Amino acid sequence: MSAETIQIYTDGACKGNPGAGGWGALLVAGAHRKELCGGEAQTTNNRMEMTAVIRALEALKRPSKVSVHTDSQYVQKGVSEWMAGWKKRNWRTSDGKPVKNQDLWLQLDALSRLHEIQWNWVRGHAGHPENERADALANQGVLQGAAN
Repeated sequence: MSAETIQIYTDGACKGNPGAGGWGALLVAGAHRKELCGGEAQTTNNRMEMTAVIRALEALKRPSKVSVHTDSQYVQKGVSEWMAGWKKRNWRTSDGKPVKNQDLWLQLDALSRLHEIQWNWVRGHAGHPENERADALANQGVLQGAAN
């Protein structure tokens, strides 16, 4: 019997960009649900989107089959399309500039190798209950970030 796929729903939020930011993640495995959130005082929306995925993957206790749902094309395309080229070019973009958020991309790359991951882009604020929950958690994280 194959292991059940863990569904991960993530979102990031920022009040001002840069500004106070928050991230949220909802992990669902069968009947089990785990909610995570946090924030930073001075950050960007893209960093919070990435942090949500990183923290969710860090929460997994063993290598797993995972389906990540994000409304961030930056994260989804970064992992699925751009990262291989960045690595070949020593973390430089196609026009030779350093990749932004390289610290987080390196963490995401390392965590991605531990799991079998399917990356899914979903439209944000489209009424999908789990994604709406991830959005609410990210906004809760903004409040934590603003308090720091």
